[in-house]
Amino acid sequence: MDKEMKDEESSVPAASHRSDTLELPFSEDAVLVDKDVIEKLTEGLVSHYLPDLQHSKLALQELTKNQSVLLDTLDQEIAKFRECNSLLDINALKRALKLQQQKHKEILEQEQQRERELERERQLIAKPAKKT
Repeated sequence: MDKEMKDEESSVPAASHRSDTLELPFSEDAVLVDKDVIEKLTEGLVSHYLPDLQHSKLALQELTKNQSVLLDTLDQEIAKFRECNSLLDINALKRALKLQQQKHKEILEQEQQRERELERERQLIAKPAKKT
């Protein structure tokens, strides 16, 4: 039996020098893996997951595009609201200006009325007669 193990051990190093195999040194026993097997396993793994990944990529691209459109629309709506608020502020300012003008006009009329009353009182005050 020892002779059989020695025969197997002697055949392993000889096979590890072939260019189409790869020796994986992660265990005590040397494992020989054919490079074609690795390539086929890799292709199989990639072909299994690639369609789902491509589908996910397309879905993410579409979501990103839709999100961009939504952001643009939101910016436009915000601009409209700001414009409306500006118009409301302008209208409120115009009303305040009209009220201020009306108040100023009333105060001016009251002043003029007082002036007329004072002038009338001055005219009503008895004046001494002029000596002739």
